[in-house]
Amino acid sequence: MNYKTLDPSKIYLITGAAGFIGYYLSRKLLEQGCQVIGVDNLNDYYDVNLKHTRLEQLKAYEKFIFIKGDISDKSMITNLFEQYKPNVVINLAAQAGVRYSIENPDVYIQSNIIGFYNILEACRHNPVEHLVYASSSSVYGANKKVPFEESDSVDNPVSLYASTKKSNELMAHTYSHLYDIPATGLRFFTVYGPMGRPDMAYFGFTDKYFAGEPIKIFNNGDFENDLYRDFTFIDDIVEGIERLLNNPPTEAPLHKVFNIGNNNPERLMYFIKTLERALSKATGRLVEFDKVFEPIKSGDVPATYASTDLLHEAVGFKPATSIEDGLQKFADWYVEYYKVN
Repeated sequence: MNYKTLDPSKIYLITGAAGFIGYYLSRKLLEQGCQVIGVDNLNDYYDVNLKHTRLEQLKAYEKFIFIKGDISDKSMITNLFEQYKPNVVINLAAQAGVRYSIENPDVYIQSNIIGFYNILEACRHNPVEHLVYASSSSVYGANKKVPFEESDSVDNPVSLYASTKKSNELMAHTYSHLYDIPATGLRFFTVYGPMGRPDMAYFGFTDKYFAGEPIKIFNNGDFENDLYRDFTFIDDIVEGIERLLNNPPTEAPLHKVFNIGNNNPERLMYFIKTLERALSKATGRLVEFDKVFEPIKSGDVPATYASTDLLHEAVGFKPATSIEDGLQKFADWYVEYYKVN
């Protein structure tokens, strides 16, 4: 497999650096001696303490520079590009979450559309070697055909969040075409792990358990037709991104989109059972959630399942972490971080 590894002489700009994926990717690059410029607005969509914890760990590296700012602030982005002249840009800053996009649509347009436009404009006027940006598996909408392949139609998003991510792909394609910007979009499939996002189901279930509250499972209590999710451990995701960074598209079209997932979907109920087992092991006592079954939520899709053939062909990406190992690592971290014993 011929792909170029990281080049420590290059400057890597990571937006959303205090976020879940942004933190792990920044750390991986810094560990290999790369210069990382991290940007984050540290918003309070979820517990800001977690973002500060991640940030403190990154600040320990001498080659890490942090700028508190919002990518929807065009002058900040313009100045940042002119000052630091990044070679590679990884745009992970975005308002995440399918359900929250129904409650607070404004912030999705601000961050995911205007913010991403500012990044594209900055790459246009300050040419970069590679722009990598976060898309999402949610662009597949209610597609029935599985596994999802990059060539599938993604014209029917079922949430505003998904619409903004589809828009990002279209915007990147256009800028790449007009201004020769090598760009790669990554459709992430349910990323999980230690220091993850508290709005994700596995984290929320764990919070509820330790608060003595029941968990809500939005699958109608239908075990025959359970929801399937392609859960992808954070280390696998970072490995995939890292392999891509120094391998921009070199032939037209200069814009590519890849699924980055586990290629092995799990039933939601199996995922929950595995989480109970992992927490039992981490705490040394039997953990069983008090479960309340609810109808499937508007905007949720029945299954996410990634075909990762294209990414494997491009850079040899193959996820290696089983759901059992990944959830155990999360459970061990959670019990220690929140001192629940």
